[in-house]
Amino acid sequence: MVWKLGEGDAYALLAVLLRETEGIFLLPTITRTAEGKPGFSDHPGLHFSLSHSGGRSLCVLGGAPVGADIERVRPRSKGLARYVMDDREYNWFQARGSGWGDFYTLWTLKEARVKCTGEGIFRGPVRQISVPLLEPGGRADWEGFSFVALSGEDWRGAVCLKIL
Repeated sequence: MVWKLGEGDAYALLAVLLRETEGIFLLPTITRTAEGKPGFSDHPGLHFSLSHSGGRSLCVLGGAPVGADIERVRPRSKGLARYVMDDREYNWFQARGSGWGDFYTLWTLKEARVKCTGEGIFRGPVRQISVPLLEPGGRADWEGFSFVALSGEDWRGAVCLKIL
């Protein structure tokens, strides 16, 4: 799994990763599954995920299904945390002070997982998407997936890789 963070276009990051890691100099045609997960029909062994928010982009490329999400940290509705977190996650969130950075750490982990599986975040209750409780910079294997939590001053991100 190789990931790259940058400013601007996530597809430009994908092109750079393909060139640097796979020697592919032209961006292959991107197709989508019936659920909307993007892929390369000409390179079925290569998997990627893209995300962008607040002028930042995150791209992940791997030999197994991958998911990536990046979000700008900003205040949201106070009830949103309780709505999207299960009891374990909500207790962790409250114990850490209920900050928006921690909210977005969990949110991006959830988004990265559903992007990895191709299920999509809105196919069921978000609180049922199980993820590890990670601090920024943390890594963990959880329920057949490997997770990394990323962060910056005003953003949070996550990467998820299916463990084969």
